[in-house]
Amino acid sequence: MVGQGVLRECLLAPGVEKVLSIGRSRTGRQHPKLREIVHQNIADLGPIEDQLRGYDACFFTLGVSSFGMKEADYRRVTYDLTLGAAQSLARLNPGMTFVYVSGLGTDSAGTGTTMWARVKGETENALLRLPFKAAYMFRPGFIQPLHGVKSKTALYRIPYAVLGPFNALFLKIFPKFATTTEVLGRAMIKAARQGAPKPVLESQDINAL
Repeated sequence: MVGQGVLRECLLAPGVEKVLSIGRSRTGRQHPKLREIVHQNIADLGPIEDQLRGYDACFFTLGVSSFGMKEADYRRVTYDLTLGAAQSLARLNPGMTFVYVSGLGTDSAGTGTTMWARVKGETENALLRLPFKAAYMFRPGFIQPLHGVKSKTALYRIPYAVLGPFNALFLKIFPKFATTTEVLGRAMIKAARQGAPKPVLESQDINAL
């Protein structure tokens, strides 16, 4: 869902010259700026490295719900996969800004009892140590989908559909814990272009960019 949102904003932004989407399936979008690479093993970008040089930013929005997952499996998808891709990009593009979409409640100390929060925190810390020009960890809470954006995760699609009429109201009542796909996408682009005041940004920081 976040990936769809930031892709839309990148394609609309006049200052973005080209967009490369890497994923296990195509986005379904067509645009003169957009080029897509379908690659099954995101943790190993070696086979496509020759196509990854010369980019200013990476918006890493890949992720899964931890619901029903064992820690080892969740860690493999969240930590191992993300770091595998990020390490390759840092080596190929040392001038790159890396923006990672994490989540509200992430445990930076890595000592909590909530599995997903601890693994996300370890992932954030490892990314911040990589030799990028800059790295920002975005921790949105509730995200209101706009402009036809829909979550690919069935677990999320149902409550979004049921609560649809109340999404905008939730955003107004709890601005510190909520944002939209449009605001989030634009904030990611702004962080890549101009930087952000701190490396870890919660919803209220995202909305303020």
